Amino acid sequence: MDRKKLVKILAYLIFFILIVNFIAHKFYWYFSVWYFDIIMHFLSGFWIGLAFIYLFSPKNGSFFSVFKVLLFVFFVGVGWEIFEIFVNDIITQNSFDFLDTISDLFFDLIGGALAVLYFFKKNYVTIKGRSLGKLS
Repeated sequence: MDRKKLVKILAYLIFFILIVNFIAHKFYWYFSVWYFDIIMHFLSGFWIGLAFIYLFSPKNGSFFSVFKVLLFVFFVGVGWEIFEIFVNDIITQNSFDFLDTISDLFFDLIGGALAVLYFFKKNYVTIKGRSLGKLS
């Protein structure tokens, strides 16, 4: 995978997430559009997965590489949910919503899975040590 192209994609994606998040807070989209949080968690999971791939450059599409990417996305998502619980319980005094937390983690992982699929598309895929060639 071309690392320069990947860093451009990462920069554009984080900038897009930043702008959309700013606009969403300005116009209260997190409260008025019920699925907006889902979109943001999906995009964030995708960005975090690509960032992990950029930083640690898995050499092939082995199960272990996929597992590491998804585990990293999961741990970042859990960290964000702990922060969100802290803010909601202590600062805004909203009650904990278990279903929202589980759905947020689920969509973080779906975004991370898309990052893995993007990595597969741009690289040669290896299964059990056998190259399947470049996916197109």
